[in-house]
Amino acid sequence: MSRLPDFEGFAMFAKVAEEGSFAAAAAAMGVSVATVSRAVARLEERLGGRLFNRTSRRFALTDYGHLLAERASRIYADAEEAEDFARETSSRPRGLVKLAAPLSFGVQWVAPLLPEFFQTYPDIAVELHLTDAHADLIGDGFDAALRIAIMEDSSLAARLIAPMRRMVVASPTYLSRYGRPQHPHDLGAHQCFTYVNRSKRDVWRFTHTNGEQCAITPSGALRTTNAEALLPTLLAGFGIAELPEFVATQYVADKQLEPILTEWHLPEGGLYFVTPTVRARPAKVSALADFFISRLAAAQWNAGTLTGSRRSARRSR
Repeated sequence: MSRLPDFEGFAMFAKVAEEGSFAAAAAAMGVSVATVSRAVARLEERLGGRLFNRTSRRFALTDYGHLLAERASRIYADAEEAEDFARETSSRPRGLVKLAAPLSFGVQWVAPLLPEFFQTYPDIAVELHLTDAHADLIGDGFDAALRIAIMEDSSLAARLIAPMRRMVVASPTYLSRYGRPQHPHDLGAHQCFTYVNRSKRDVWRFTHTNGEQCAITPSGALRTTNAEALLPTLLAGFGIAELPEFVATQYVADKQLEPILTEWHLPEGGLYFVTPTVRARPAKVSALADFFISRLAAAQWNAGTLTGSRRSARRSR
């Protein structure tokens, strides 16, 4: 297989031919005269012919150099055009962004913002993947993810958008029937609904306002991969669950659910905008990040922040 053409050599040769000297070409390209001279000499050796006649008093293209100068200039111009196009494309928000988000959060908070996003950035398309499984950004080719988590050390670039608490809740019907737990250890006698997609066995770790800590392993008749899937059984009075506050607060505000163990707190996570790296991030991803961060950082995850249509839509599900 033949070697790649010496594009650098052709580009520097074209610039020397255009400027009329090695020094002028070096100054135009921002490199040293020695760099230009070495590149032209390398090209001459590769091509097997002299491109310039150089003496202490005379500098001119050879006949062979004249034959190649126009072609080399076209190569140089094409390369500049390609670079300008690439720079413009990378700096202008346009193209497809592949975004992952948790299922319930994506339906409730991400999807309703998309019309405004598309109005603001008509040249960006979004491929939205909603899943409560942990999205592998690099392995699955995602440009970014909205992630609700307690972020651990990672090679990914994560920007905190807002804190995200978890609440332990039950319906008034359940509490009137089975009593209100006063200590996390009391949960052992209750039906506790949990998740199946966590990497480790589900453990609820509590910290009291006085500093006391307690960890329990909940058990119950229902485990799901999605928080909202717990709601029908939870609202019907069959058990207790821990829910992210963006799901729980509207039902607490409507008195369909009640917080329990309110002096005990679960570890606080956050909503993060995550990308594989912050270096050389395309303009389309930066635009998406800035948009969702600005909108979601102001969200309070409570019924008072919801429009009537959104709140009605949630209740109808």
